[in-house]
Amino acid sequence: MLSLVRTNVVDLPTNLSLSYFWCGGFMISSFLIIQVVSGIILSFLYVADSFMSFGCVLDFTSEGLFIWLVRYLHIWGVTFIFLLFFIHMGRALYYSSYSKLGVWNVGFILYILMMAEAFLGYILPWHQMSYWAATVLTSILNSVPFVGDMLYKFVVGGFSVTNVTLVRVFSAHVCLAFIILGFSVIHLFYLHKGGSNNPLFAPAGYGDVVLFHSFFTSKDGFVLMVLLFVGSVLLLLCPDLVLDIESYIQADPLVTPVSIKPEWYFLAFYAMLRSVESKVGGLILVLVFLFLLWLPTLNKSCSYSLGRQYVFWFSVCNFILLSYLGACHPEAPFIMISKCSSFSIVFLLMMFKGLWVVPYSGGFPRMGL
Repeated sequence: MLSLVRTNVVDLPTNLSLSYFWCGGFMISSFLIIQVVSGIILSFLYVADSFMSFGCVLDFTSEGLFIWLVRYLHIWGVTFIFLLFFIHMGRALYYSSYSKLGVWNVGFILYILMMAEAFLGYILPWHQMSYWAATVLTSILNSVPFVGDMLYKFVVGGFSVTNVTLVRVFSAHVCLAFIILGFSVIHLFYLHKGGSNNPLFAPAGYGDVVLFHSFFTSKDGFVLMVLLFVGSVLLLLCPDLVLDIESYIQADPLVTPVSIKPEWYFLAFYAMLRSVESKVGGLILVLVFLFLLWLPTLNKSCSYSLGRQYVFWFSVCNFILLSYLGACHPEAPFIMISKCSSFSIVFLLMMFKGLWVVPYSGGFPRMGL
């Protein structure tokens, strides 16, 4: 066991050119461990019941300082994980790390599982926004041809979101956390098997190498300490910054909020879903976007192409714009702008993945200009 740790952590040969953007994996793993530990503590106190869950969650803040800290650490941990996920995936896209199939495929599955896990956790407090977000998003399943009605009843456990749904969500939320941990280990296995990508595109991930310890352990440790400090400051000074005001109103199936919206890391997808009048059309649009985001191609030598950088940064700005539009009320002109932005980001991703493709010839591809 010690030799395994030493080989994969201490004495791992790593390219010297890796910047701080390559610290993302370690940061996500660290915050994931924090989420699992804090989640286990909260699961001992949580009651999955539509009449008691909201009061139970609110009682966490009055149980004592420790439980209050654990709860808000869990809330802020999700925010940091998705922020790091976006940076990590953005770096992978920019440097074409998706050409490393094993690492990229498992990493993309991790992203999908993490979104599912976050959505399930968002439902558990059973406040107004979580209840209605669950109602709106699960209703999309009803629009799936042929199997939609059966799929919807299987997920929610009936004809609408009820206490049965809450019990299922809690069970799935706990189990999925450990599945994510398992996929994280597989992701790390493929990473160490094929070698990490690097900004210089040195063959097989190696050029001028150093041992992972102590050069990169110090680097990762420094970034982790900075993030924990920033997270602690935000947690203590503005703990409710990432919570909606509806989070302090108990779920009421008879009262619909003026504007239903999910958490910030789902806003771009939510804007895509409602930019198309048909629920099936919105779902197809999101699936096409995710497919293009996943699609691996061999254009890994072209990161320094000026045209490709324009396409990448236009895509990033478009995604940020969609996140803003997802928080806006569904009315003119936001719907039209969302529609234009949704189709344009799909088009930009097609360009990013389809152009500048370098055929694999067994050697090393030329640098694209």
